[in-house]
Amino acid sequence: MDNAATTKVDDRVLEAMEPYFQEKYGNTMSLHSFGQEARIALDKSRETVADMIGSNSDEIIFTSSATESNNFVMKGIASANFDKGKHLIISSIEHPCIMESALWLERRGFEITRLKVDSLGRVNPENVREAIREDTVLVSIIHASNEIGTIQPISEIGKICKEKGVYFHTDSTQILGKESIDVSNLNVDMLTASAHKMYGPKGIGILFLKKGTKIDPLLHGGGQESDMRSSTINLPLIVGFAKACEISSTVMEKENERIKTLRDKIIDEALKIKDTKLNGDPCNRLSNNINLRFDFIEGESLVISLDMLGIATSTGSACSSNKLQPSHVLLAIGLKPQEAHGSLRISLGRWTTSKEVDYFLKNLPAAVEKLREISPFGRR
Repeated sequence: MDNAATTKVDDRVLEAMEPYFQEKYGNTMSLHSFGQEARIALDKSRETVADMIGSNSDEIIFTSSATESNNFVMKGIASANFDKGKHLIISSIEHPCIMESALWLERRGFEITRLKVDSLGRVNPENVREAIREDTVLVSIIHASNEIGTIQPISEIGKICKEKGVYFHTDSTQILGKESIDVSNLNVDMLTASAHKMYGPKGIGILFLKKGTKIDPLLHGGGQESDMRSSTINLPLIVGFAKACEISSTVMEKENERIKTLRDKIIDEALKIKDTKLNGDPCNRLSNNINLRFDFIEGESLVISLDMLGIATSTGSACSSNKLQPSHVLLAIGLKPQEAHGSLRISLGRWTTSKEVDYFLKNLPAAVEKLREISPFGRR
């Protein structure tokens, strides 16, 4: 129940990737038949991924991860548009790779506006409008929170950015494969995602880069990926990403409804536990995300207790769950540090069964009660 951290590679994805490790291993930049065979697979994969988000195939750049893609956006836009200004806008609940990129830019003289969110974790589009200045070069707002699952009004924000003539980026890592995405309807100039959140392999991500976007590459070299991301491309992983997109396109709607039913069952039953609350938007949230707050206990202790019962959960995003400080996302929605520490993220996936959900719900109340009995926080 920690599918937001990563997912199991679908067997069909693994099968599609396998030939490209040994049989079809050519370099896509080579002119001979082995290279051209690889090039055909690359082009086909790019078209499949582009179809998933409604873009042109030549607007897809393959990277090593969503983290690389997000760094590429933040630093590449800042560098290429230095003549316009040094101001960027992000939300206060971005993924750590955006937050850390912003800090890196600040140390180099850029100014970052971090927009507040409401108690449900939503960015107000009007706050974006008010924050945009003449020297603003980029607005970056996460599509759906990796921690609390809240989905942002990306299309509205994108429309404002378009009116203001400011580049707009969204990190769609958590939502790709769960909801239909069309970059035109979202009004985005850039969109990032990775394969391993949607039953594809780790180590491969994408950047949708709208034609005409002024950006500097992070990696310079042989000119791969239209001179935007030099280095020999990782064809097996790219093929795997494309296959994951192909599968998700066909099963997404039915799968989403099944997972939503399980999600809502967990929320309804868990909230029957005394002093338990739901973090994030109760309606406009990811289909597989549940983030619960249990008063008077520590989330880390609950994760360990559940793990001993064979149940994998998280206290926050996997990228920062080993840190002892409270989640910046939970603090941003108004939680006190003690409340943030008492939160648990449950995230469902393609292979989560009703039986597993029942097992989780059977063991959760006792685990919470046992920890409350020994809690240093005490009850009110």
